Amino acid sequence: MTDKFQNKYRIPSARAQWWDYGNAAAYFITICTHNREHYFGKIENGIMILNDTGKMAYEEWLKTPELRPDMNLTLGEFVVMPNHFHAIIIIGENQYNNGNVRNGGLSVRDDGLSVGTQCIASLHQTPPPQTPTPQTDTTNTNAMHSVSMNKFAPQSKNLASIVRGFKSSVTTRAKKSGHGNFAWQTRFHDHIIRDQKSFDNISQYIINNPNKWTDDTFYN
Repeated sequence: MTDKFQNKYRIPSARAQWWDYGNAAAYFITICTHNREHYFGKIENGIMILNDTGKMAYEEWLKTPELRPDMNLTLGEFVVMPNHFHAIIIIGENQYNNGNVRNGGLSVRDDGLSVGTQCIASLHQTPPPQTPTPQTDTTNTNAMHSVSMNKFAPQSKNLASIVRGFKSSVTTRAKKSGHGNFAWQTRFHDHIIRDQKSFDNISQYIINNPNKWTDDTFYN
């Protein structure tokens, strides 16, 4: 069965077998907490108020491009919600995809693609404290099973590896900080963004997510 997000943007949680997720393209991802528990904070008057674990998620996502400089990553809009995380991430041309841009005509480098580098979390959420030293332990058994492998390689330089590393680092920090019950849902959802209109629509959805929390698919 195919789940849909706002009847538009969700595809099945198993990765598309016909697509190389290392390709240079823009991707919309959604990651839920285990059982949709409210681990990241609460929403008040349409504003997401991050707790300690929510701040960890915020901080770890911001580190993503610097931890993977060889993948030529750009962060689009993102938001940490009480029980899930939305983000746009752009994989640029790099040595692993050999400049293979397969995104239905959406340009990701030379382009005209208006990618906002100012993250939504910094605009609509309580600012987190200064980013701490990156964690070195990124091992997480559940996260390692978050995606089904497809035929393309290398599996360490693609969207799955980015999400796996992010989930693992948040889990590691949460548990070291005494939040031992924290856990992610095993899988994540993705959408390959194919044109500027879709990019803009999804960006706006992410921006509006806290203000429309009570109407959200994940509200409970």
